[in-house]
Amino acid sequence: MRLCIFTEPQQGASYDDLLRIARHTEECGFDGFFRSDHYLTMGGDGLPGPTDAWLTLAALAVQTSRIRLGTLVTSATFRLPALLAISVAQVDAMSGGRVELGLGTGWHEPEHQAYGIPFPSFGERFDRLTEQLEVVTGLWRTPLGGTFDYQGKYYQLADSPALPKPVQSPAPPVIVGGKGPRRTPMLAARFADEFNVPFEPAESVGRSYAAVARASEQVGRAASGRAPLVLSAALTVVCGRSDTEVRRRAETIGRDPDELRAGPGVAGTPDEVVEQLREYARHGTERVFLQVLDLADLDHLDLIAAEVAPRL
Repeated sequence: MRLCIFTEPQQGASYDDLLRIARHTEECGFDGFFRSDHYLTMGGDGLPGPTDAWLTLAALAVQTSRIRLGTLVTSATFRLPALLAISVAQVDAMSGGRVELGLGTGWHEPEHQAYGIPFPSFGERFDRLTEQLEVVTGLWRTPLGGTFDYQGKYYQLADSPALPKPVQSPAPPVIVGGKGPRRTPMLAARFADEFNVPFEPAESVGRSYAAVARASEQVGRAASGRAPLVLSAALTVVCGRSDTEVRRRAETIGRDPDELRAGPGVAGTPDEVVEQLREYARHGTERVFLQVLDLADLDHLDLIAAEVAPRL
């Protein structure tokens, strides 16, 4: 099982905070450093204010050397798909081919209101996400020297040179995630390289994996020669050397350790966290995004890297 560190900087983090924890993530040997794509805090004052996801990742691309970098997940309401494809391809080049794009519908209406971003109905957001995936992957996979045309309901492209090309070939990995029983698994089967289920108990995650397996069979994914989807989960983590340390870390982020232990989430001593993650592995999880909410606590990462990761 591969472990990534996943952060929520809209809760209050400067770029320097993110750089420090990203570099520590790399030093600790984790697989990747991912961040949310939000512009408004969901608790607290959010100071010093939001940082843009792809501006952040561009800077981290040249200030780290090994870890995978990406979003979990970029909101389809925030950026035009062709311009997003350009940004991600550029960051991929800046990182030497270490970028992954998580893409979703967007869901937090208050941040749209706060920054004047249109927030259509859920059905329209899902339709826009579908078109965005078609445009982004279509641009990246257009052969060099060719052009890309697209006529959708929401986005139209004519005679696009489909440049720049990403470093990764044929394209950076795309992550699609969610809990829906039909449309989300079908989008993942058609467009994604990885299917992520956020903040669900292991059994629920397993049922979602079964749904995406059925969708993959329906679209003929294996017959087309595409690799099987990587299966992942996102979980809040609180790990401590003792119950006292677990409680301190949980209370720092405003959570109850017993609630986290009950799930969904992983909490407790290293032995407990390992067993909880092994339960996800038994349901098919190959990669876990550990949501770390206290970005000042680098010792938390040290503990997970030393006493949890080697046992998975």
